[in-house]
Amino acid sequence: MPELPEVENLRQGLVRVILGQKIRIVKISKPKLVSGKGTQRTASEKKKAEFIKGVTGERFIAVDRRAKNLIFKLSHGKIILAHLKMSGQFVYKSFTNSKVISGGHPIELSETKLPNKHTHVLFELERGALYYNDTRMFGYLLYYKNTKMFELENHFGLLGLEPLSPKFTLKYFKEALKQKKGKIKAVLMDQKIVTGLGNIYADESLFEARVRPDRNANSLSISEVTKLRKAILRIMHRAIKVGGSSVATYRLLDDTRGNYAREHKVYGKAGKLCVNCGKPLKKTIIQSRTTIFCPHCQK
Repeated sequence: MPELPEVENLRQGLVRVILGQKIRIVKISKPKLVSGKGTQRTASEKKKAEFIKGVTGERFIAVDRRAKNLIFKLSHGKIILAHLKMSGQFVYKSFTNSKVISGGHPIELSETKLPNKHTHVLFELERGALYYNDTRMFGYLLYYKNTKMFELENHFGLLGLEPLSPKFTLKYFKEALKQKKGKIKAVLMDQKIVTGLGNIYADESLFEARVRPDRNANSLSISEVTKLRKAILRIMHRAIKVGGSSVATYRLLDDTRGNYAREHKVYGKAGKLCVNCGKPLKKTIIQSRTTIFCPHCQK
């Protein structure tokens, strides 16, 4: 699943190609993707019809992001909320040239055929087409007729602060961790204190702060909390700047891979030597997620 830096880079790419364009036609082949956000969604033809009727004729006026969610703002206050989940992909193809640009998880068919068997939502715009492809169909695109309806659902109610938010202060982070007895790696990933961190950036931040991922969150000293917050901020800024991490199948909207993977110190490096002490990195499992750390450097 893409993490905050990857989604932010995708957002920036989408802004460059779709803003101002009118949605002329919408086609949805899998109503499940616009019918809800749970894993056990039931396809709704009513939701499909509301989506198509609601967005057709509107223009894209902004693309925002909250955590790993994309928020497409349309004219007349309408909103489309999108989450790529495990294997979602946005592809934009211009009508005026043959260039295809994609963002999200690459799907081989998308390089040669659009739409393809994984294309489930299609937006025909004035100057091109925006495709939503998804091999596993865990992602979703939800329609809201106005900002009030969007806010009433409180979709982000359980999310913590963005790591790059001015409100993500040392005081906030320290007080929040005091209340948590779970392992610090799990706490960072549950999105309720700081949102947008996933497996990659949690491991990298903990390594830079020299904190073991299996420490109880409330056991960290003020010095360790300070170092961890600084590590999160530096790594998030750096990852966004260089385009995120391209691991597994994730790509950016211009179909390039992010460069931060070249800077990983621990993620995906179990058994390799620590860049600090030269001793082997270890692997453990925390909340069903592979976790890599240095037992010598991280305390």
